Amino acid sequence: MFPTIGDLIFYLFHIRIGFPIQTLGFFMAMAFLLSYMVFTSEFKRYEALGKISSFKRKVVIGKPASSAEMIINFLPGFLFGFKLFGAVFNYQVFAANPRAYIISLQGNLTAGVLIGGAFVFWIYSDRKKFALPKPETTEYTVHPYQLMGLIVFSVAFFGFIGAKLFDVVEHFGRLMYDPLGTLFSANGFAYYGGLIFGALTYLYIGHRHKMKLIHLADIGSPGMMLAYGIGRIGCQLAGDGDWGKVNVHLKPGFLSWLPDWMWAFNYPHNAINSGTFIPGCLGNYCNQLANSVYPTPFYEVVLCIGMFLLMWVFRKRIVTPGCMFFLYLVLNGAERFLIEQIRINPVYHVLGLPFTQAGFIGFLMLMGGLTGFATVLIKHKSHHHKHLPVL
Repeated sequence: MFPTIGDLIFYLFHIRIGFPIQTLGFFMAMAFLLSYMVFTSEFKRYEALGKISSFKRKVVIGKPASSAEMIINFLPGFLFGFKLFGAVFNYQVFAANPRAYIISLQGNLTAGVLIGGAFVFWIYSDRKKFALPKPETTEYTVHPYQLMGLIVFSVAFFGFIGAKLFDVVEHFGRLMYDPLGTLFSANGFAYYGGLIFGALTYLYIGHRHKMKLIHLADIGSPGMMLAYGIGRIGCQLAGDGDWGKVNVHLKPGFLSWLPDWMWAFNYPHNAINSGTFIPGCLGNYCNQLANSVYPTPFYEVVLCIGMFLLMWVFRKRIVTPGCMFFLYLVLNGAERFLIEQIRINPVYHVLGLPFTQAGFIGFLMLMGGLTGFATVLIKHKSHHHKHLPVL
């Protein structure tokens, strides 16, 4: 596997890159970037159709920077300096496990304060440069797609919190045993926790700006599907532990044309060092699974990117509000419910029925999507009967 992008580049081109950019983190960033493009495109299309509209925003110009603005500017500057210079001055620690370092409380406090202070000075001096004796209020037009910067930052922040919280709930015993180690672990993020918190954040921002929730849900559905598929590329390439159960079955004859790793894979050099040591290996990632497992991230990449393409091709033909969202719920819910049957996740039992947290949420999504379609169909039939001619 390729825990860092440098490992992947070396495998493909035999060029060694020293700086350890984590593969999973890289593809998570790509997921945000590509879904940003899809969201922006759909916001523009829906505005052109008249389903959502621009709005006016008032802003006061010529006033000095407020305390809140200086604090907001200080925080990203502090985090940037704290982590970047911490990584530079403790490079061996950072290089050994970049993801663990980024999530941890390690860093350079002095650099964080200095860079944060520089960000505060910048906003203070910039506002002072354009200060007016009497601040003026002006109004300008904001198009919905121009909210994407705020949406991406907010969704990433609250999605991160949700992903960690859902994983903590799923592994509550581990939290009780080691609270700080669990909360600040580089591993342990539940996709549906991030999805739910991120989606609620996105809907809240849109609703605040007078957009209907049903249109927001439709707009976001293709982008959410694509983001999930792209993120799973990182899971597969890095070997982050999101694989399936041990595959004890022989590959069927009708699948003989597929590479063996697509049927059963032992994830050598995986990012979490799971399994047994690889003889003769040197470096930080020298383990592979003792038994080959189902490569479920690969299956999800193929399914979810394929489903995104399906949604993208037919998006202009799906005109009934809510139907794009219901389609997303059905496709993503069914995919996750089925894939959970061969994944390794904690299993719960209710009324004698086994299920995983993700499998249960996937089932609810599937049922919610089918219920939504049924509701639309019933309303359509009812509307049709009301307009039938009376004989």
